[in-house]
Amino acid sequence: MTMTPIPATLIPGDGIGPEIVDATLAALDALKAPFEWDRQIAGLGGVQAAGDPLPVATLDSIRRTRLALKGPLETPSGGGYRSSNVRLREEFQLYANLRPALTIIPGGRFDKIDLMVVRENLEGLYIGHEHYVRIDGDPHAVGMATGINTRQGCRRVLEYAFETAIATGRKKVTLVHKANIMKVLTGLFLETGLQMYEEKYKGKFELDTIIVDACAMKLVLNPWQFDMLVTTNLFGDILSDLVAGLVGGLGMAPGANIGADAAIFEAVHGSAPDIAGKGIANPIALLLAAALMLDHCKLPEKATQLRRAIDETLNIDKVRTGDLGGTANTAAFTKALVSRIHGV
Repeated sequence: MTMTPIPATLIPGDGIGPEIVDATLAALDALKAPFEWDRQIAGLGGVQAAGDPLPVATLDSIRRTRLALKGPLETPSGGGYRSSNVRLREEFQLYANLRPALTIIPGGRFDKIDLMVVRENLEGLYIGHEHYVRIDGDPHAVGMATGINTRQGCRRVLEYAFETAIATGRKKVTLVHKANIMKVLTGLFLETGLQMYEEKYKGKFELDTIIVDACAMKLVLNPWQFDMLVTTNLFGDILSDLVAGLVGGLGMAPGANIGADAAIFEAVHGSAPDIAGKGIANPIALLLAAALMLDHCKLPEKATQLRRAIDETLNIDKVRTGDLGGTANTAAFTKALVSRIHGV
């Protein structure tokens, strides 16, 4: 049975990006995933080739496919370049950032972690309304920032989180806020979430609320008390990295950016220029992002097969890259993974 081809944009990215993208494509080919790739450049590669970290051709491709898989992008320092990731989120209104954290290699400091962080992606303090005020010849005497949350923006991400909780069988959703101090900015998010739960979601899962600093402490003391965390942009950025640390770091952390009419899947770690080209990068974060992409494209069997193959390669075959205490290079890990997918 041949599957309908799914057009998708592929952005190998900078640094180790092309290496982990090649590993991921090998796994997706072995799964016979029906993606039809349109390769595009972004980040530092985009600046070098087109004078822009997000060339027009890349944006046009994503507008056409509404689906992208991307390696890490480097934002060139200086020259006034804004983060390509932030620009992509704004361009395609990718309002929800999904960061699952699942223990794959047992026996670490924390075990059996299965957490999901949903972060609002477009509002809060990240809108970048910032300026300095000059006093007495000091141009940077005062720094000011304005954060903006909207009812609509809160509703949008909360609805996505609540529906995802139901679809993935999460039993408890925790709203993370700072409404004791930032009563308006994060109070609006909290108020909207509680209201939506009462109106539509009551009884479908348990809803809980927690202040962000207490949440950070409890995640370290006893992360198993949480199931899904939903929060505003800045808190989500910080807590999603903290949660990634519970399962071995950003090398094990996939990310999905979901919008009304586009979705971009990524490894959330950096481009690691210090090891680029050495063939030793760990491709697991991008492989797990590809599994999220398969879920999104209604191919859950292939997503499950990919996750199982990663698990078996790491834990049964004991093939691991250096950052996970093993000796395998990227190619050896990829070969072992492909063998697992083929059931060899």
